[in-house]
Amino acid sequence: MKLARVALLAVALVATAAFSPSSATGEASGKVALSVEINGAIGPASARQLKDALAVAAERKAEVLILKIDTPGGLVTSMREMIADILASPVPVIGYVAPAGAHAASAGTYILYATHVAAMAPGTNLGAATPVAIGELLPGGQDQGNGDQGKGDQKNATGPLAADPMMTKVTNDAVALIRSLAELRGRNADWGEKAVREAASLSASAALQQHVIDFIANDTTELLLLADGRTVDVAGAKRVLATKGLPVETQEPGWFIQLLAVITDPNTAIILILVGVYGLVFEATSPGAVAPGAIGTICLLLGLYALDLLPINYTGLALMLLGIAFLVMEAFNPTVVLGLGGVIAFLLGAAMLLKVEGPGFEMSWLVIGPAAALALGLALLAGGYLLAARKRLPRVGALAMHGLPAEILDWQGGEGHVLAQGERWRAKADEPLAPGDSVEVADVKDLVLTIRRRNVRGVGARQ
Repeated sequence: MKLARVALLAVALVATAAFSPSSATGEASGKVALSVEINGAIGPASARQLKDALAVAAERKAEVLILKIDTPGGLVTSMREMIADILASPVPVIGYVAPAGAHAASAGTYILYATHVAAMAPGTNLGAATPVAIGELLPGGQDQGNGDQGKGDQKNATGPLAADPMMTKVTNDAVALIRSLAELRGRNADWGEKAVREAASLSASAALQQHVIDFIANDTTELLLLADGRTVDVAGAKRVLATKGLPVETQEPGWFIQLLAVITDPNTAIILILVGVYGLVFEATSPGAVAPGAIGTICLLLGLYALDLLPINYTGLALMLLGIAFLVMEAFNPTVVLGLGGVIAFLLGAAMLLKVEGPGFEMSWLVIGPAAALALGLALLAGGYLLAARKRLPRVGALAMHGLPAEILDWQGGEGHVLAQGERWRAKADEPLAPGDSVEVADVKDLVLTIRRRNVRGVGARQ
């Protein structure tokens, strides 16, 4: 009887769990939707943040990862790294341009195309995916960055863009990337190419009509509801999403990602390198201070680590370091040539530092100019102190005794003893002297003073 009661109780519990209304929700199944926000320029910090979020989602076996996007674009290297992580992810990624007023411009458009499900909130936009290299001034002074000139001229044999092989390569590579992503996810490849070649942009409703995105959602709850039941290709396998009612957990960036976001700004990296170099210089000139050396070493390593993560031009970096070295040499050996050469090398290196600039990663002359002026000012100030120190009379050692007054204590045969600076010294002279005479030190050698008669007013008259 007891066994029968236990069996009946077990059957009742199983039936209750199976037919409970909450079993259809994510809470009953224990599944969850993770969310990560990418705000600001796409860079090494954004790539690291997405990589960590995907790792957590895979470890927890999350149903989906919601990637909230609000970016003006960024570095191509970081964008490609993020796309590769999304394509290889075992967890479906829902790209969501939100909140209202957000945009997925430039690199953000490519990333949205790569996600398994693409959605936008009302009042958002995407597009303007033209490579930044095309945004620079081209031969003839025409600027292609705003998409107002040369639209669709890439296919023609005329125009500055077609005449520049490098620009053509960059554009065609970007077109191939966005078309391959569009074909993989079943989205509008023609408009993707238009976004690259002509910097075209779309609002949320227009993007839905053009089949660039899958749907429009006001919030994450509606986003998960609309994504429920969709079939997506995850790492080569078909998968049906079950996202209705899933609880959403936001993955906040850790301290390292926040630090990375700050130091990977090229302007911040240059400032860190300058602080590091001058910290080491101050430590070398004031041994035992400790603090300048410790702070300088940390800043220098952080700056070099940040530059290592950025697509830098090593010629530009070498010019900047050479300029800093010239300015340091100027401080120890004041010359006009080293100072001016250091400033010129520093400014040229700063202009050449980044291979391809992206939104949020431009070198700011409001930072570089004052930094170069400050470095030159410190070098000139230190050089001025050195020149003034060279003109002063020595204060210690044998040279410091030249010209000091002394008094003859005893004298015989051109040698004797004198009193100088309160001390008794051996002395010699080439002229006749007598005890009590006032003399001055002409030279010091092996603790023996060479003295001569002082040119004191009135002394010659008495003699």
